[in-house]
Amino acid sequence: MSILEIERQDAVMVIRMNRPERMNALGAELRAALADAWCELRDSSELEVAIFTGTGRAFCAGEDMKESVARGAAGSASAPVRRENPYDLGTLEKPVIVAVNGYAMGGGFMLVERADLRVAVRGAIFESSEAKRWLLGGYDHGLKGGLSHAVATELAFAFRFTAERLHEVGFLNRLVDADDLMPTAREMAAHLLTLPPASRVNTTVMMRAMRQRPSDELEQLAARLKDHGAKEDLMESRRAFAEKRPPRFKGWDHPENRHRTPKLEKK
Repeated sequence: MSILEIERQDAVMVIRMNRPERMNALGAELRAALADAWCELRDSSELEVAIFTGTGRAFCAGEDMKESVARGAAGSASAPVRRENPYDLGTLEKPVIVAVNGYAMGGGFMLVERADLRVAVRGAIFESSEAKRWLLGGYDHGLKGGLSHAVATELAFAFRFTAERLHEVGFLNRLVDADDLMPTAREMAAHLLTLPPASRVNTTVMMRAMRQRPSDELEQLAARLKDHGAKEDLMESRRAFAEKRPPRFKGWDHPENRHRTPKLEKK
C-alpha cells in the first residue's frame, strides 16, 4: 500500500495522503512523495488541476513528532535533504482544490491554507499549531486568509476551529457531508477545466499574488521573536506529545530575557 495514492484522469490529478494509522503525519517519506507528486503536476502537459485529500479520520496531522524526536530535530529540519516542493514554495501555476476529510493540524493546516479552493466535511477540526511547538504562534495565517484580527489572534494562539466556523468566517469555500466531499471537489475541478487555459493559469497566479502578507518590518520582528526563548522547549513540546504527558517548559534560558521581548522598531 502506497503512502501516497495518485489518480490521473481527464486532466485532473488526485493526490491522496495514505498514512491513516498516523493521521497522515508528515514524515520524511511522505514529504518526499508529496514533493515528487507536485513536481509531476508542475511538469505535466496533460494534468491541469489537482485535488488534494487524505484517507482515514484526518486530512493531515502535521509534523510527525515521533519521527522528529527520533531524529533530534524539529519540523522539516528533521527530514533528510529532499527535492523542491512547488506546492509549498507557491510556484505551482495550476489550481489546487483541497478536500479536507478530517483533522487538519499544524503543517496539515498549512497545506489547506496553500490551496486555491477549499472543501471540507462537516465536523472536520482545524488548528494552526505553531504556538504549541515553536517560540511564536501562527501570526500570518489570519492575514493570508483575510480573517478579522480577533479570529486571526485566536488562530495564532492554536485554538481549534470546526469546519463550520471556518466556513462562516470565509476560510472554506464549501462545507459538505462526507459522501459529497470528493464529488464536490471533482465538480469544482470540472468547472475549472471549462475555462480557457490561459484564463485558468493567469487567474490562479493573480489571485495568489493578491493574498495579503506581513510587511518586511513585521517579518523582521517575527524573525527576532522566533529566537526569543529557550530553544530546548521546541523538542520538549515534541517529546511531551510523543510520550503523552504534559510538557515541562523552561521558557527562557535567562530569566531576565522575559522582560526583553523584541518589539517592532519604530522609524
